[in-house]
Amino acid sequence: MTDLHRTVRLLYTGNSQRARRFRYGLIVFDALTIVYFIAVAALPVTPLTTALNTALGVVILIDLAARFWISDNLRSELSRIYTIADLVVVASLLLAPLLTENLAFLRVLRGLRLIHAYHLLRDLRRESLFFRRHEDAILAAVNLVVFIFVTTSFVFVVAFDEHSGIGGYIDALYFTVATLTTTGFGDITMTTPLGKLLSVFIMVVGVALFVQLARAIFQPSKIKYKCPECGLSRHDPDAIHCKHCGEPLKIETDGDTAT
Repeated sequence: MTDLHRTVRLLYTGNSQRARRFRYGLIVFDALTIVYFIAVAALPVTPLTTALNTALGVVILIDLAARFWISDNLRSELSRIYTIADLVVVASLLLAPLLTENLAFLRVLRGLRLIHAYHLLRDLRRESLFFRRHEDAILAAVNLVVFIFVTTSFVFVVAFDEHSGIGGYIDALYFTVATLTTTGFGDITMTTPLGKLLSVFIMVVGVALFVQLARAIFQPSKIKYKCPECGLSRHDPDAIHCKHCGEPLKIETDGDTAT
């Protein structure tokens, strides 16, 4: 078991090409699952989708168990946002056959796993100059997209009949975006207290995420690189010294390293 534990740890945390390929493979799996969850959110439940959901729940549970097994700090691992999201997703997948409520909207939380995994961020920062330059905008865009589709699925469950299908889901997406942008055409409205509270939540949180994305796009580009001396984490892409303390920086570029 010691050798197996070491192998699993190296796959999840190592710097080898094999480990990076494994982690990127997990991200491809994550991306495919989130597309699947969005695609079937408005479709009726069938024995095939139930079986597929159960299989996905088992795979995600195995991934969670592996991360817990190799973790040096289980409490810290449990507090990570994508771990909490995965626990909710696994519960919604494995317990769905026993419940009468539609929990499809919870599964879209899987999108948080796409970009918030610590080791994926480390890999992208190391290997992609584009990601280092636009990290804030990419993360803000992912957060906004996940929020839109989670709330869309929730609106669909709360305000639309489960048999309304794709048309109802598109209406829910239309309402979510119109509310988030405070456009408010008024052709689709919430009449129940829960629906009105949901509208308020979409406006408050959605506008904040939208503003965060706009600020990340239009503010001067900075690279995330922690100064070893003072800890300043944002620097100009071509910086060779820290503006705060003057410490020499070694920020990787496309072809060379700043010294």
